[in-house]
Amino acid sequence: MITGTAPMTTATITTDTPPGATLQRLLTWLSPAYPVGAYTYSHGLEMAVEDGAVHDRATLVAYVEAVLEAGAGRIDAALLAAAFRAAQAEDAAGLDEVTDLAAAWRGTAETALETMAQGSAFLKVTNAAWPDARLAAFTERHAGGVAHPVAFGAAAAWHGIPLRPALFGFLSAFAANLVSAGVRLVPLGQTDGQIATATLLPRLEAATEAGLAAELDTIGTATPVLDLFSMRHETQYTRLFRS
Repeated sequence: MITGTAPMTTATITTDTPPGATLQRLLTWLSPAYPVGAYTYSHGLEMAVEDGAVHDRATLVAYVEAVLEAGAGRIDAALLAAAFRAAQAEDAAGLDEVTDLAAAWRGTAETALETMAQGSAFLKVTNAAWPDARLAAFTERHAGGVAHPVAFGAAAAWHGIPLRPALFGFLSAFAANLVSAGVRLVPLGQTDGQIATATLLPRLEAATEAGLAAELDTIGTATPVLDLFSMRHETQYTRLFRS
């Protein structure tokens, strides 16, 4: 008899936990190495740093929280969920409607570029690496471009990735990219960056739940200061980022 060891436990796998191959696909799509160009965008953060509005870890966290709670993160979450449900239901007309809405739903030219360029890049590489006839047909119907959360949501549905982890993962990757931009811009140390990321967990969970419950007919944003940062970034004299 062996004593002094912890009892063996069996992990519980919920219906929201993707199986191995699907989880690998989700993690790959969310990786900074996935070639969508996310590292080139700061979502107005570069201007906020130059203005002194973001100058340390606490103000960086506050900026990202605002994006998630009342800015593009809130809209992207709702769009992703709507696109996922339409794709899962094979509702092509409904998915096209969400796609058109997402293409119009940006407050500035740079944030429009940010979502449309990443969405188009995501579809290009995903169609090549994980071919799916439905995703290919959707891409062809919208050759002019698709917003990133819509492209991601539709692909996740057609590849069997559950909605909740897909949405939480997308928002987490979006937030992590902003934190990474802040680490370079402020600048902050890598440890501060990781602490900031850990601090954002409650906000990410809340944003996920909000996205799952959102109705596109009633949702909106309330971050005019962030939009002003983005608009002023268009003419910022020295820039590292595209937004």
